[in-house]
Amino acid sequence: MAQVLDSFRVIDLTQGPVGGFASMVLADFGADVIKVEPPGGDRFRALAASPMWLRGKRSVELDLESEGGRSQAHALAQGADVLMVGGPPSRAQRWGLDADAALERQPALIHCSITAWGSRGPYAEDPGYEGLVAARSGRMRAFERQLRRKGPAFAAVPVASHAAAQGAIQGITAALLARQRNGRGQRVETSLLQALMPYDLLEMLLVQLAQRQDHSLPTLTEVGGDMPTLNYHPVLAGDDRWIQCGNLLEHLFLAFLESLGLLGEMLAEERFQDSPDLWNKETVEAARDRILTRVREKTAAEWMAIFHENGNVAAEPYQTAREALSHPDLVDNGDVIEIVDPELGPVRQLGPIARLCSTPAVPQQPAPRVGQHNHEILGEERNAPDFEATPTSQPGQPLEGVLVLEIATIIAAPLGAAMLADLGARVVRIEPVAGDPYRHMIQNGSTAVKTTAGKESICLDLKSEEGRAIAQDLAQRADVLIHNFRPGVPERLGIGYAELRERNPGLVWVSVNGYGPDGPSANRPSTHPVPGAAMSGATHQSGAALTKRCESLEEIREISRQLMRANESNPDPNTSVVIGSAVLLALLAKVRHGMGQTVYVNMLTANAYANGEDFLDYAGKRQRPAVDADLFGLNATYRLYPARSGWVFLAMTTQTEWKRFCEVADFAPDDRFETHEQRCENEGALTEVLGTLFQSRDADEWEQKLLAQGVGCVRADGVSPGSFWALDPHVLDNGFAPLCHHARFGEYRRWGPLVTVGDAKPSYGPGTLAGQHTDAILAELGLSAERIAELRNQQVVASEPV
Repeated sequence: MAQVLDSFRVIDLTQGPVGGFASMVLADFGADVIKVEPPGGDRFRALAASPMWLRGKRSVELDLESEGGRSQAHALAQGADVLMVGGPPSRAQRWGLDADAALERQPALIHCSITAWGSRGPYAEDPGYEGLVAARSGRMRAFERQLRRKGPAFAAVPVASHAAAQGAIQGITAALLARQRNGRGQRVETSLLQALMPYDLLEMLLVQLAQRQDHSLPTLTEVGGDMPTLNYHPVLAGDDRWIQCGNLLEHLFLAFLESLGLLGEMLAEERFQDSPDLWNKETVEAARDRILTRVREKTAAEWMAIFHENGNVAAEPYQTAREALSHPDLVDNGDVIEIVDPELGPVRQLGPIARLCSTPAVPQQPAPRVGQHNHEILGEERNAPDFEATPTSQPGQPLEGVLVLEIATIIAAPLGAAMLADLGARVVRIEPVAGDPYRHMIQNGSTAVKTTAGKESICLDLKSEEGRAIAQDLAQRADVLIHNFRPGVPERLGIGYAELRERNPGLVWVSVNGYGPDGPSANRPSTHPVPGAAMSGATHQSGAALTKRCESLEEIREISRQLMRANESNPDPNTSVVIGSAVLLALLAKVRHGMGQTVYVNMLTANAYANGEDFLDYAGKRQRPAVDADLFGLNATYRLYPARSGWVFLAMTTQTEWKRFCEVADFAPDDRFETHEQRCENEGALTEVLGTLFQSRDADEWEQKLLAQGVGCVRADGVSPGSFWALDPHVLDNGFAPLCHHARFGEYRRWGPLVTVGDAKPSYGPGTLAGQHTDAILAELGLSAERIAELRNQQVVASEPV
């Protein structure tokens, strides 16, 4: 069976899990990945997850600080299709392996750079730990109300690492697609900073609207309330196990109440007889207490059996990654595999990121030993890829000419399709006549500005024969169709793969849902907090909350509040970035092997990847470092500290960094802290000593003093995420916040691309109104103005008023 990337060679010069996961996925789909390691190996091999992100690769040991090592690396790059580099921009330049140098030597090369902060700007050379990027960009401040204490809270799940890895995959596969068309190599750039942009879904726009209207920005607490909505409530079962609910839409919430045996009981009372959306505060709190009290009557397993039987309740228990590796849906869908490592024995780990049915990933080989393949790799001769460059009309738009049809709602699938639009695809989204329900969650429709960016929108009634015919006509012309229906619904709507393939055999048909097609929950609904709980993200972020014994209803209410704030919106973007990667891999398979296919992406697997640092199991595996109860961080040298004024985040993981910190901070440590082992043994004492030290200066002073000498320390409470993305000079300097014009909101800076491909700066489109392009799309399909007017009168098609 063909593989997407067979015959392609990838040289991976990155260190650690970000580039590691990216090149692992490329290896899973057939690429020959050569992992170039420094003498002694990648220092991040010490991480517990390295047996997974090193799988399927060959290892060669080179000293890139020596002339001989650099010469050998240059020779390897000469014969490669893809070269991956990491770290600050100056590192690749020092090695002569930056994009300019590498592409001059090998014009057909795809050069992928994964940095922390971007390729230029005032932060470009700053230390690149995920915690520093999360702190400076406001992500830790966004968690500040998780606990009822002042100050930011540590962002535990490494979502920037996850999204940057997927961004690299997207950029590399998009560039390879473009090379198939024009024969040219490309530069691909992504960063941890860009990778955090998908996780701000609204605030960047709110900041700009508040500035324009000259009033203060409403906090997200004011927008969404402090307690969980009833739809998304964590509930505590009788065996003290927490269950996360995700019943966003009214019919799902009513099914939840019915499963609890509360629906009839509550409808008998006048105050509950309106739609839940219309309940006043007192009614909501009465319903909350009744729900929380009822759930205490059965165990989590008993409730989950009831929810499964109902079939319309979105809910999953909170669990650890080790527990989640045995989740029936992960197992039944083949998303957990076992590879035997010659040193560790059997290693249970995550399987492929997505199921491409005609060109599947086949991960088989264990992680290599350091330098295991030195002799064979350095003895191989391989010519440069043979491509003849042709003129291209739009450099920087690798998906030019690709038509994506999106029939999806809310966040995960639409945001994934928006990433394809940022790479140049034409994305046409079909919405219900009333518009995507996500548009109506805030009155002015601002919620959908991000998820509709760069697209065209047509509103269709797919339950009508005429609406289905229009959708089928669009699908016949499309390269990709993305939907997030539950199994069976596409077939009822006339857009099932078997039917569409007859007229469009090259179609890439992508199903995005909660659980995948084959497990016991295949037909169950899911929304973002459910996989967040099931795949351990919220468990990790919640700190000690899950283990706290609740003796009263008030304690249950408080812990449920903390859990919902820990289980923020990241599970949807965690899925979106995987959708982009899966679609691009399938498109490359279509171009290389001449086949369309079905593709399945599920939220469980995508969120397991976001927690990939812990999603494997083998004998002797170390436990994932736990976040402390106060959500300051992981240890004394990777955590938040209050300064004299403001807060800082400190990030040091090596002995060299420790010594430099002591010199720059005028800190004379005693013998208890001399080595890494001693610092671990005396962590409580070190935390206390460093806490006192940081109280001696303001946060901004510490950042300026330590960063100037390469020590990782940034202010953590300076800005909110929205203000950072809209206003920070470094963001603007890198082009991460391009200007657009929205039909309702006028000119605004939108969230920039996850990854850029090529040298030109493409034009990034704005968010769209529901049905904004209905008439234009129907006219393109050959419908007359008179026929369009008839369809509007019949409410088969529609448009949202500005």
